[in-house]
Amino acid sequence: MKNPKTENRKAATGALDDLDKAILNEIQSHFPIVSRPYEEVGSRVGAPEAEVVRRVRAMTASGVIRRLGANFTSRKLGYTSTLCAAHVAPERLAHFVEVVNRYPGVTHNYLRRHHFNVWFTLIAESLERLDQILAEISKASGVEVLSLPAQEIFKIKVDFPV
Repeated sequence: MKNPKTENRKAATGALDDLDKAILNEIQSHFPIVSRPYEEVGSRVGAPEAEVVRRVRAMTASGVIRRLGANFTSRKLGYTSTLCAAHVAPERLAHFVEVVNRYPGVTHNYLRRHHFNVWFTLIAESLERLDQILAEISKASGVEVLSLPAQEIFKIKVDFPV
């Protein structure tokens, strides 16, 4: 079965012109921290501020842009995180995902073809809070969650040249 959101995104991506692509390339990792950021982006790509704003809004509405915002190194802010995995029966999947997604510290949540079919990352202000949240998720969902804290951190910078 085709996923309508994926199909719409593919259609929207195919419709990008050179200016859309230039804007995307600029805002991925070089978003200006100035009073008029879209004016600055416009000067870099050769377009007026209003046109950049219009195009960013259109790409957001079509799903090409998922979010605009900063990325922080959570460990440097005093947070801790873990990768979590769970084996969830198909008939319990919707409820489990609903429970997991209640927590603002869940940054990613994926369905995989594996015995452990749901994977998510969780960030919290302490190991104790991580453990508390995982216990709450297990209790509310009836599913045991496996916590896999990182042994070593590998950070990569990901840009998608458009």
